[in-house]
Amino acid sequence: MISTFFSHELKAFWRSKNTGKTIAVKAIMGVLILILLSYVVALGIFLGLILEKVSPNEDTTVVFCGIILVYFLFDLLMRMQLQELPTLKVQPYLHLPVKRNSVVGYLALTALLSFFNLWPIILFSPFIFTKILAASGFVAALAFFVAILALSVFNNYLAMYIKRKANLNGWIFLMAGAILTLICCGDYLWHFYSIRNLSYLFFGALLTKPYLVLLPIILGGAMFYLNFVYLKGNLYLEELGSRKASAYKSSTEIPLLGRFGHIGDLVANEIKLILRNKRPRSALIMGLFFLCYGLIFYTQKVYGESMKVFVGMFMTGIFIISYGQFMFSWQAGHFDGILVSKVNFKDFLKAKYLLFTLVSTAAFILTTPYVYFGWRVVMIHFIMYLWNLGVNTTIVLFFANRNYKRIDLSKGASFNWEGVGATQLLLSFPLLILPYVVYWPFKLFGMADAGFAALAVVAVIFILTRNFWINKLEADFNSKRFKIAEGFRNK
Repeated sequence: MISTFFSHELKAFWRSKNTGKTIAVKAIMGVLILILLSYVVALGIFLGLILEKVSPNEDTTVVFCGIILVYFLFDLLMRMQLQELPTLKVQPYLHLPVKRNSVVGYLALTALLSFFNLWPIILFSPFIFTKILAASGFVAALAFFVAILALSVFNNYLAMYIKRKANLNGWIFLMAGAILTLICCGDYLWHFYSIRNLSYLFFGALLTKPYLVLLPIILGGAMFYLNFVYLKGNLYLEELGSRKASAYKSSTEIPLLGRFGHIGDLVANEIKLILRNKRPRSALIMGLFFLCYGLIFYTQKVYGESMKVFVGMFMTGIFIISYGQFMFSWQAGHFDGILVSKVNFKDFLKAKYLLFTLVSTAAFILTTPYVYFGWRVVMIHFIMYLWNLGVNTTIVLFFANRNYKRIDLSKGASFNWEGVGATQLLLSFPLLILPYVVYWPFKLFGMADAGFAALAVVAVIFILTRNFWINKLEADFNSKRFKIAEGFRNK
């Protein structure tokens, strides 16, 4: 049956009316993947030399054993964001004498056809069969190779399981991302433990006790079985539909949003749109990952406070930038319905402001642990948080009135440039430059604190005059709404 399913998928691909466009996209993706593959091959070949340069006072095998779990942790983060779920239109098969195990088995096995499963083999195999084989023998080298394969399978099906569960309840994806972020912070920020030491604890023992390879094999097999059982139990569409409907609460059942009346209802609907669709949800997830952005700069003394202005704005406002740059394209599929509905566009804009305020406030709270680097860092974060609420939100919504490209919410986020145009390029300039236009004149004269005060004052002025800007944006939208709607109709 697997060959039959594969044959049907090929026929569906070639008979689709969008085959030409799909082939062009896949060709571009193929070239990009080959370029990445060449980098990974080069990195795998020279991995031993790189480890010697990075840790000249340590044995390279010890260092190698210590980085394996670190790699698979970040591999899981990347899979959750970029790896697509394998799909098969099961409706035509449900009324035929086709065993459910065959359908589920096809979906489960095709999940292995991912380039993420190829990277660790290419990256780690040269070191295993040159260093470990020579030092510890064939059995130890084989155990390492099988363990890496098994961990790759485990990551593959764990990411698949999380994403499938998230399709029914978007909060699961956020919880998984938060847990992985806390694991990284526990090591690299708070130093509660060392992932490298845990990695060496297992793989160092694997050198002398090859039978320990059974542990990753069991983990990989167990995760495959969990996915198989989950898919089999949710194969019927009516079961998926009923569970999905019960997983979401209406806006009136969200106490915080219920206080804002009709505007709260609009925000609740927007939150559902984000959590139920891949691409907008990826903007939210990436915002969580970029909360660790400060670790790149705050741990390096070479970066001054000027860079902290950018980092603070980026971490507390990444959702405003990544999600807001495609406003109102997220509603392109039902934009005509919004135009003819009773929704007051002023309320629509206020809902956008409220959504950005809630997410940016949560982001600022999550960045407060950076107080470890000093209270001044938190002060800068707070100033740039105000700047995001006042200035950047207004800029984003201004450029939204000039974005006429639609977005298909059913498509994934990885290698998807739909909706990207000149508007997004132009948007980046004021977002990045304006804070420094206010800050640098004071900085050049040695008055950095006055520069931060000026940023705060400008931000507060924009917040206090928000109704004025909403009226201006509404008038601007009314002059362009038919052009926006026409652009969204073009598929």
